Amino acid sequence: MRTEYPMVSALREEGRKGQTEGKTGRISSYLSPSFQTAPFLHCLSAFCSRRNIFLRRVRGTRGAGRGARSTGHSQHRTLSTGLGSAASTRSEDAGTAGAASRRIPTAWAPAFRDRQNPNSVPDGFKPSPCVGAVLRGGSHFLLMDRISQILQDHGHNVTMFLQRGNLLLSGFKEGEKSYNVINWLLPEDFNKEFKKSFDFFMEETLGGRSTFEHYFNILEQLGLQCSHLLRRHDIMNSLKNENFDLVVVETFDYCPFLVAEKLGRPFVSFLPTSFGTVDFGPPSPLSYVPVFHSLLTDRMDFWGRVKNFLMFFNFCMRQRRIHSAFDKTIKEHFPEGSRPVLSHLLKKAELWFVNSDFAFEFARPLLPNTVYVGGLLAKPIKPVPQEFENFIAKFGDSGFVLVTLGSMVSVIQSQEVPKEMNAAFASLPQGVIWKYKASHWPKDIKLAANVKLVDWLPQNDLLGHPHIRLFVTHGGMNSVMEAIQHGVPMVGIPILGDQYENMLRVEARNFGVSIRLKQLKAETLALKMKQVMEDKRYKSAVVAASIIRRSHPLTPAQRLGGWIDHILQTGGAAHLKPHALQQPWYEQYLLDVLLFLLVATLGTAWLCGKLLGLVARWLCGSRKLKKA
Repeated sequence: MRTEYPMVSALREEGRKGQTEGKTGRISSYLSPSFQTAPFLHCLSAFCSRRNIFLRRVRGTRGAGRGARSTGHSQHRTLSTGLGSAASTRSEDAGTAGAASRRIPTAWAPAFRDRQNPNSVPDGFKPSPCVGAVLRGGSHFLLMDRISQILQDHGHNVTMFLQRGNLLLSGFKEGEKSYNVINWLLPEDFNKEFKKSFDFFMEETLGGRSTFEHYFNILEQLGLQCSHLLRRHDIMNSLKNENFDLVVVETFDYCPFLVAEKLGRPFVSFLPTSFGTVDFGPPSPLSYVPVFHSLLTDRMDFWGRVKNFLMFFNFCMRQRRIHSAFDKTIKEHFPEGSRPVLSHLLKKAELWFVNSDFAFEFARPLLPNTVYVGGLLAKPIKPVPQEFENFIAKFGDSGFVLVTLGSMVSVIQSQEVPKEMNAAFASLPQGVIWKYKASHWPKDIKLAANVKLVDWLPQNDLLGHPHIRLFVTHGGMNSVMEAIQHGVPMVGIPILGDQYENMLRVEARNFGVSIRLKQLKAETLALKMKQVMEDKRYKSAVVAASIIRRSHPLTPAQRLGGWIDHILQTGGAAHLKPHALQQPWYEQYLLDVLLFLLVATLGTAWLCGKLLGLVARWLCGSRKLKKA
């Protein structure tokens, strides 16, 4: 007998335990080739294998040459990327060669647990097999690494398909992952061309000269990289042979959407940035839902609504231009008659996970297949390393300020930015822990005595430290979510992408203030930092938001894992998708109905006018006859 799914039971009656029927298998995670350095263009895709694949692995029938599989240690496979090469090698870090010793993860972590016993597993629950794919880069890699770990802990066997040679991944410590890792390399020519375009884009952005055309050049490079991946028949055939159930794609680089379409598999999508960066069909009333890059809040006056209305058409035109960067890729790899349209492909996603939270985002209507999971990187606080503790102790009750401006800024920054920031920090009584590569520090600038430069820092743990007073951030979504989780006020220095929109919301919610990079001067920055630290309203507002987040009945990880299980169990989310996603825009807005009613009204009025004219002429004619 089919039992009620635990997600439904948890939502309908708190504390009631559900039972689930699931598929059994493994998960892999995949880093696609499309994007390597821009923090807003990376994609995660997760593909889920069917039960028979899982059983063959357990029984050892996939082939002795594949080697043994271990649950507790990462495995690595490297795919050669020379053009036309199909060679692949695989090395395994742990496990035994015998098929009898192969193990499948059994420590399940279902999404909706008993709150009194979080490790409890509903009767009948079985882990579902998935394989995941992540496009590389900076904070996006950290986020997708966290998602892979969550799914692995949830009972899936995750494999990340990771492009090596990535500029932004060079500073990250892979460590020993609980999930598997498959590495592959993009030809060096692609990396050089992409790096050239991206470095130019960043230089123009930091100089305040960035334009949409510079961004579009990056997208064209991503389209070329995607064509190369789809041209790699060894990789694509390997993915097809696994017979995956589900693909989880991260947005902005549309290559994973095309990979999922090429495999013919259903997919769910993860949006790591602001809500409005991609149009996937959510209702967006322009009277109170601001268009991305409009820099408006949900409280618009008349002229604000006029601006929002006009910005909507600009946004639509830019979306079409962005999609066109992949036109050549689609034409090359999909036969005529079955070529996907990207705008339609986005709406095919079974679910949309959004890296945000209503404690931060303006309230707005959502479709049933949209789930907020903001704050996945926020974890239980651990003690910070001793070197940080020793530095913090020097400043006693004054505390310290944490400074991180993203994963790429310190590599490309001009000397003017660190010079002004260093001078501002020197005026503070607090200590300053600044994530900045010491090797890139300008030699002619003397570092302030209260500043500590580090290449790496435990951001989550430092934000949870009792002596933290302020967080100076670029306004990336992951950083903002962590600051809200720990109740730390912010001063933002947005640089690109969604960061301006994020800091707009921070200011609207009174979580902090922001300053434009072009306006960054030591005096202004020092004034802003002192303002936020001394005015208790900022601290109170962000602490209140932290309470809202923490009091949610389900954690972001539980929502993520539970909905993935739900999709695997039900075979899709057709029951969550409104028919509006299949309607043309004029039907959604009832323009055809309005046009019909307008024509009918005007036609009726015209007909009535004609009839009245005839009656009037007849009456006039009758009177003339009587007079005659």
